Amino acid sequence: MGRGVKLALTLIISATAFCARINAQAQDNLVLFWNLENFFDWTDGGNGDSDTEFTPGGKRHWTARKFYSKCNAVAKSVLWISDEYGKLPDVIGLAEIENRGVLSKLINSTSLRKTGYKIVHYDSADHRGIDVALLWNTGTMDLISSKPCHIDGLETRDILLVNLFDRRAQKERAFIVVHLPSKFGGGKTAWKREKAAARLKAVADSVNAAGCSDITVMGDFNDTPDAEAFTQLKEVLVNVSEPLSAQGLGTIRFEGKWDLIDMFWVTPEMARNVSMEIVRVPFLTVRDNVHSGIKPLRTYSGPRYLGGVSDHCPILLKY
Repeated sequence: MGRGVKLALTLIISATAFCARINAQAQDNLVLFWNLENFFDWTDGGNGDSDTEFTPGGKRHWTARKFYSKCNAVAKSVLWISDEYGKLPDVIGLAEIENRGVLSKLINSTSLRKTGYKIVHYDSADHRGIDVALLWNTGTMDLISSKPCHIDGLETRDILLVNLFDRRAQKERAFIVVHLPSKFGGGKTAWKREKAAARLKAVADSVNAAGCSDITVMGDFNDTPDAEAFTQLKEVLVNVSEPLSAQGLGTIRFEGKWDLIDMFWVTPEMARNVSMEIVRVPFLTVRDNVHSGIKPLRTYSGPRYLGGVSDHCPILLKY
């Protein structure tokens, strides 16, 4: 066999293997979650100190230019993930969103404008004026219903429940997006996460009782998978994040240590066929010059503008 023929066959085999890998990936459902850390617009909506802080006259000197730079970085990241995994995410859960207008600008004023994402968002009673939200891909999903689920007695983010019809699988899927109360204040805040987790369990129970056994919970849980606050939740859902946390991997880095506080939970039936990844977006990852290693590129470090997106890495669920 001549050298040219061998080379041609090698190229054909390599191309075939590459296409097979892309096609296999494209068959996966992809669910992305990302805490976008203070994703505010640049106007004062009267939502309190955090809102005022992110204005041109506020201490962050937050402007339209900086806002749209962040929008473009988020959009570029979603498209990078699409290139890496062979398709756009079917569902994107988001945290620390100021309002629906922020999301509208994200999907209509960036490279995402032709992707067909639609918004599910409700204003919550959070004292900082930030909410969770969900974007769903109209190319693969249809919206059935959505609602915010309040957590009585807490001025925090609502739990967002969205039911979608997966056209490829021809089945209903429930997606729940959460952002549990933070650890700010130390151990005195643990009860808040316990209460929020109990409410989350009740929401998942109600979805299951209504006949939908395909439940994906995603969010920033503001604690690690081994926290006692999640003990009752483990009675009904499986924490897909635990194996990664056990390996020392994480989504947020503090004083040189990774912690995995952004998680996916699924029903036991789903757990056998899902996998989770922590996404390191290369252009949003920088060296940690203090503790060595790498860390996410934030929008701000203290008062200093860095031009990144978040102190959290996005996470991806495949099934």
